[in-house]
Amino acid sequence: MKNIKWGIIGCGDVTEVKSGPAFNKVPNSSLVAVMRRDAAKAKDYAFRHGVPKWYDNAAQLINDPEVNAVYIATPPLQHEEYTLLSLLAGKPVYVEKPMTLNADAAYRMQNAAIRSNVKLSVAHYRRAQPMFLKIKELLLNNVIGDVRFVSLQMLQPSVPSEGNWRVNPAISGGGLFHDLAPHQLDLMIYFFGKARSATGIARNQAKMYAADDLVAGNVLFENGVVFNGIWCFSVAAAEKSDICEITGSLGKISFPVFGHAFTLSKNGKEEVFAFDPLQHVQQPMIEQVTAYFLGEGPNPCSAEQAILSMQLMDSFTKKDRVIF
Repeated sequence: MKNIKWGIIGCGDVTEVKSGPAFNKVPNSSLVAVMRRDAAKAKDYAFRHGVPKWYDNAAQLINDPEVNAVYIATPPLQHEEYTLLSLLAGKPVYVEKPMTLNADAAYRMQNAAIRSNVKLSVAHYRRAQPMFLKIKELLLNNVIGDVRFVSLQMLQPSVPSEGNWRVNPAISGGGLFHDLAPHQLDLMIYFFGKARSATGIARNQAKMYAADDLVAGNVLFENGVVFNGIWCFSVAAAEKSDICEITGSLGKISFPVFGHAFTLSKNGKEEVFAFDPLQHVQQPMIEQVTAYFLGEGPNPCSAEQAILSMQLMDSFTKKDRVIF
């Protein structure tokens, strides 16, 4: 392939700004077809974004001879099915995070890619953003010394459940934890590598919907870094929080995972690194995925890497196995 001609399965809200327009803005890439089960919405999306073709059937898009790569942006329930169909058709796949509902399904997707010898990348796109690349650079250069531990807190008020697939475990794999934590946990893997052990607690405290609304997790990474995270989605609006702190032997890096600046604290001084918001948050990642599909670069996030965060989520949300 000399150019990647993308088809999107699931051209919903997430693709309007975050990803969809970027496919036409990176080198050797164009968006040629979109699919949504609601035909009127698929047609409207294609018209507004200048996409030549639209479908209301995923198989038709996958089998379109002009489409040579597929971006899957449906809710997680459909990720495995559409990934397997695309790989079977010989089309490389860029699939949204979380990779799928659980680690078992993620392994099936990985194995299908290996069997078919077709490329598969996962949209853990913060790996390619300037802010997190800078944090990784500081960590690699031991600017805060040897990392001792990481503390993460994500607190949000309750959201309505009606019409919200993100709080339906059958569709999302869990609640808002499964929607937001993949970004955070993948960054921990990106920064610190594989986990040696992990455990957690998951509870449905507010009982606003079927999914757990509180998750606590602890990880010991193979390099000795200890991680502790708490996610609660039923706090007062005034208590909303998004903070991750990486503490080392010489200083600390503090940042919001869903923000645009971080603080380096060292020797009693603070330095703020601010970054311009990206117009399309996935554009740097899409550029790297396109290069990978063209054989011009490495896989920016492989199935193997994405499975690591799926395993952490599973380990946090398994129900209690020991009663004291």
